[in-house]
Amino acid sequence: MPKNKGKGGKNYKKGKKRDEGETRRELEFKEDGQEYAQVLRMLGDGRVALQCYDDVARTGLIRGTMRRRVWINTGDIVLIGLREFQPDKADVIHKYTTEEARNLQAFGELPTTARINQTAVDIAMEGGEQEEDMGFDFDEI
Repeated sequence: MPKNKGKGGKNYKKGKKRDEGETRRELEFKEDGQEYAQVLRMLGDGRVALQCYDDVARTGLIRGTMRRRVWINTGDIVLIGLREFQPDKADVIHKYTTEEARNLQAFGELPTTARINQTAVDIAMEGGEQEEDMGFDFDEI
């Protein structure tokens, strides 16, 4: 058997073709027929539940060029394209990083009350900040 002299196999070589460098990209603003939204939860099959900043809840479909390349999580800020024929559905066009979302907020594109980089669990927990009483104290036991 020959001795391994390289850095890796075919998967290593495939990875070299991709541009993994963190390059600074230009900030994309919304145009006509587009809206900013926050991901509430992942629905599976390339779909996400969105809360748009025009106070409408929509179902978003991750477009094909973003699948398996751009990972979208709950709490992310995304740019969506609205559908004229289906007002309750939209297409996810672009995902903003945390820094880009803060820049959008500074430019006044996002409202100041927008929760950047918070998951749906954090948002739900924030609403009910009351202590739960279990009915017994551990000090008495």
